[in-house]
Amino acid sequence: MQNHPHATEAEALLRFSALSQETRLRIVRLLVMAGHEGMPAGTIASQLGSSDSRLSFHLSHLEHAGLVQSRRDGRSIIYSVVFPALAALSEFLIHDCCRGFKENDHAGCQPESCD
Repeated sequence: MQNHPHATEAEALLRFSALSQETRLRIVRLLVMAGHEGMPAGTIASQLGSSDSRLSFHLSHLEHAGLVQSRRDGRSIIYSVVFPALAALSEFLIHDCCRGFKENDHAGCQPESCD
């Protein structure tokens, strides 16, 4: 899975699919708030009220999609968001937002927001 600024359609589909489940979306939002430092798996589980086994399943799914990464810190596993992957996903959605619209025709698609 690439983390360059422009996600391919296949990457976007994989990542949107991973985010289409409530617990996984909540995990990503929680990890976004944690920033680059991330958060131990146990803290994520307690914040979400999830069992360790269910959390592990969801974190694995998010790692496979390239949205979350893990690292070992002593006896803990720390998870964090792959911010370039989220940025690429956002870019995938808005890349063509200004095409086909006249200025002020579509909220959020102002000329200054285009490349």
